[in-house]
Amino acid sequence: MSTIRQGWRVTMVDMGKVTVLDALGLDEAHTAVYRCVLQQTSASAAEVAAALSMSLPRVRPIVTELERLGLLARQAGSGDRFVASPPTVALRPLLLERERGLTRAHEALVDLNDLYRQSAEQRSVADVVDVVIGDDAVRQRVAQLQAASTDQVRVLVLNEIALVSGEENLEEDRALARGVRYRVIVESAVLERPGFLTAAREMAQIGEEVRVLPTLPTRMFIADDQMALVPMQTQNEDRGFGALIIHPSGLLDLVVSIFEEYWRSATEFLPIGAASSAQNIDRDLLRLLLLGVTDAAAAAQLGISLRTVQRRIADLMDVAGVTTRMQLGAESVRRAWV
Repeated sequence: MSTIRQGWRVTMVDMGKVTVLDALGLDEAHTAVYRCVLQQTSASAAEVAAALSMSLPRVRPIVTELERLGLLARQAGSGDRFVASPPTVALRPLLLERERGLTRAHEALVDLNDLYRQSAEQRSVADVVDVVIGDDAVRQRVAQLQAASTDQVRVLVLNEIALVSGEENLEEDRALARGVRYRVIVESAVLERPGFLTAAREMAQIGEEVRVLPTLPTRMFIADDQMALVPMQTQNEDRGFGALIIHPSGLLDLVVSIFEEYWRSATEFLPIGAASSAQNIDRDLLRLLLLGVTDAAAAAQLGISLRTVQRRIADLMDVAGVTTRMQLGAESVRRAWV
């Protein structure tokens, strides 16, 4: 979601709403300038700049571009002032041309897909796997796999630093926004990363499910049931990064089956409510401890001190009437505390 520029007197449309100008490939600044002039009898570039809190050098080329597209016209008798062309007159031809372009692109896509399908049917055993070399190339493929997904993405996450960080993985946000389901299995050590609990709680609200296993053999991305990406090297090899792209085949079926088996055996990680109350903190604490997180890591995740964590554990053991943490874990499950 884009940040709305504060102080603008003309409201710009956020990224969650598609406008006609968005469909024509014009950005928010062009949209704002057109809307600004549209709401006035006429306006100069300087007046538009002042209304939108933009610099005049920034507004002038936008006005020129909108004039070239026929969305703005110069006012008769005053060459430095502009009027907005009627949207139905100015935008309809542009939209029709864009629709014709999309139709041609769709036809080309169908044709290319037919060619790909024909070649896929002739693939040999060696052809079901493509090799991608280099960090940038692999990152690009990870983004493409997510961008092309329509149903679900399945991911295995190792504790070591990921090739694509959560902050960089914009395609994940876009996929979740359009309803793609994410199922993610992480190594238990990942739970010790600062801020993981908060991030998992936020992602759970928009459709990402997380489960945990003590260890995993490799990273993995699976896009729908159509393609998978796995590293070429084992996690212990310190060499240049590369990946294998697995196309529909018995090998892909095997990779999917492996993920599903891991998913069935993994422990569900479900963030519990807001962490503002003592009860919710205790639930989150117990869940983290059951997943094998250390006291220090649990303290960091919950935003409390190590001494507070240890005191809360002692209090919970007293309430449960147990003397060991193992007994506390069993009792917390029996009493549905987690």
